[in-house]
Amino acid sequence: MREAIQKIAIEHHRRYGRPRITAQLHAQGMLVNHKRVGRIMREDNLLAVRRRPWVSTTQSQHDYPVYLNLAARLEVNGLNQLWVADLTYIRLRGEFVYLAVVLDVFSRRVVGWNLGHHLHSELTLAALDMAIASRHPSPGLVHHSDRGWQYACEQYRQRLDSAGILPSMSRPGNPYDNAFCESFMKTLKQEEIYCNQYNDIDDLRTHIQQFIDEYYNRRRLHSALGYVSPAAFEAQQTPAPPPDRGVAIFQYFAPPPSPPSPGRGTNTE
Repeated sequence: MREAIQKIAIEHHRRYGRPRITAQLHAQGMLVNHKRVGRIMREDNLLAVRRRPWVSTTQSQHDYPVYLNLAARLEVNGLNQLWVADLTYIRLRGEFVYLAVVLDVFSRRVVGWNLGHHLHSELTLAALDMAIASRHPSPGLVHHSDRGWQYACEQYRQRLDSAGILPSMSRPGNPYDNAFCESFMKTLKQEEIYCNQYNDIDDLRTHIQQFIDEYYNRRRLHSALGYVSPAAFEAQQTPAPPPDRGVAIFQYFAPPPSPPSPGRGTNTE
């Protein structure tokens, strides 16, 4: 038992905590509870790397239109019905770089991502283009994000519209609406970024590609999916119909400023 736990922990570079290692042992036919696994991991110094505090990168003070939260009204029962998108920063030795990610909520699979030096709209557009090219979604897919200007700008809105994708945005001051993508960002940082040092952005890009494409999407057991990987979960699914085409796009524009109150000497006629 101890040898099996050590092998799993080392194979996954200490990314797995006791729930996933317990699930992996069960899949191998071993009968053991999570308390015993946790005790052995503590004794052998195999506990998973801990998380660091989360920092927001959202810049929502802009004049672009934003949209109602359609994701909160959508019951997801198949692939390519709801995508969520988010941004995060990664600190290298001499600079900060930024990562944009698009994730399919149903399978928790990362379907698009991009890494860049700046928080420009090209960063999020490239991640969206990768997602569209890899998934070819039917019209009616809902794309949910925060209210950052990178997702509200005209270029991004046009790209969504040309693909028949409905935009959706979180409510002000409520990050929980985009929790699926933020959860992935925390996993990426805990299990990859904080465990390594990178020479430059190219070195980081290589490691992120390996983590997302080869490990997270294909091998890592996901608790919300019954402890199977996103790729394995998708392989188990039968094609589901896209969301109702009758869902309307609701745009929310900030109300115009109220007219000034009449002051002294002002003609109100």
